[in-house]
Formats: sequence, structure tokens, C-alpha cells
Amino acid sequence: MHDYKQINFWKKSIDLVENIYNITLKFPDVEKFGLVEQIKRSSISVPSNTGEGSGRSSNRDFSRYLSIAKGSLNELNTQIIISNRLGFIDDKILEKLENDITEIHKMIYKFNQRLED
Repeated sequence: MHDYKQINFWKKSIDLVENIYNITLKFPDVEKFGLVEQIKRSSISVPSNTGEGSGRSSNRDFSRYLSIAKGSLNELNTQIIISNRLGFIDDKILEKLENDITEIHKMIYKFNQRLED
């Protein structure tokens, strides 16, 4: 069992959720129950699956939850690209978010490799 609060990518994914919430406040009201809701859910899924997986009884189970978290990062990345193309976020915000997503993705990958050793 792992203490998820000590895992660096969990901490960074919490920061990402906070950034996502702040950014989506500026989206049009018409997107409140559409794209905004999807973006929030996929961002929240990353630290949530990390936390849940860390409490599982085996590294194999934890690894499965980390795989779900990586999938949620890909989903989030797709959603912010759509948001950029629709004009809801500018290129600078998109680039920052994509860099954060890539960094977290790499951190999860490296951590997961250690679990499987």
C-alpha cells in the first residue's frame, strides 16, 4: 500500500484540477453542463484513481488504476484541444495545460514501471 498524498504526480494532478476549475470558470454558460463538466470529470479522475489505486492490496491493482488515470489525461487533453479550437481557451493556456498533462503522464509511466519491477 502506498501513501498517495506523498506521490509527486498525485500532488501535480491536484494542482491541475485546481487550474482546470479556474480556467473553466471563464467558459460560456451554455457549456456549463457540456464540455466544462466533462473537462472537470476527466481532470478529477487522475488524482482520484491514484488515491483509490494506492489503497488496493497489490501493485498490479494499483497499476490498473494508474492506467485509468493515464486514459483520463488523454481524455482531458482531447477536451482542452477542442476548447481551444472553439475559442474558449487561448493557445498559451492550451500549451501550459498540455505541458502539465505530459509531465504528469511521464511521471505516472515511470512510477508504474517501478511498481512492475
